[in-house]
Amino acid sequence: MNARQKRLFEEAHKKNPNLKIPTETTQNRELTDDDMALLKQGVGDKTSRPSSGQSAVSGEGGANWTSGEQPGSIVKYFEDKGFGFIRPENGGKDVFFHISRLTEGSATDLLPGAKILYEVGMDRTGKTAATSLRIPPPPEPPAEPPAV
Repeated sequence: MNARQKRLFEEAHKKNPNLKIPTETTQNRELTDDDMALLKQGVGDKTSRPSSGQSAVSGEGGANWTSGEQPGSIVKYFEDKGFGFIRPENGGKDVFFHISRLTEGSATDLLPGAKILYEVGMDRTGKTAATSLRIPPPPEPPAEPPAV
């Protein structure tokens, strides 16, 4: 415990004499596959991860890691600040995004109602945020039937 923590504890102990000093216990627990998946989404070197739309075989158990790309639409984009919010197509809370995560398309395409594909990860503070944003190409018009 550092000096600041000790001082804060002593002040709290004056208000509550039954308060006991916290003991430091370190838990050496193994990280689960779910823990590792969360870490991979927002932490560390991303150069070795597969890019959008690809899958890779992980070293443990041979399970496939998929991109988890989801469709959504732009709710609001603050161009001067470089961030906005996406409404997931399957419902749920709006997802924060930053312009630096746009991998395909341009910032001028980020208009309210515009369709977007994204992956859910974490921002640098550990909050849920969209990663690998891309504007899907416009659908191709149906082919004309051949003239008879």
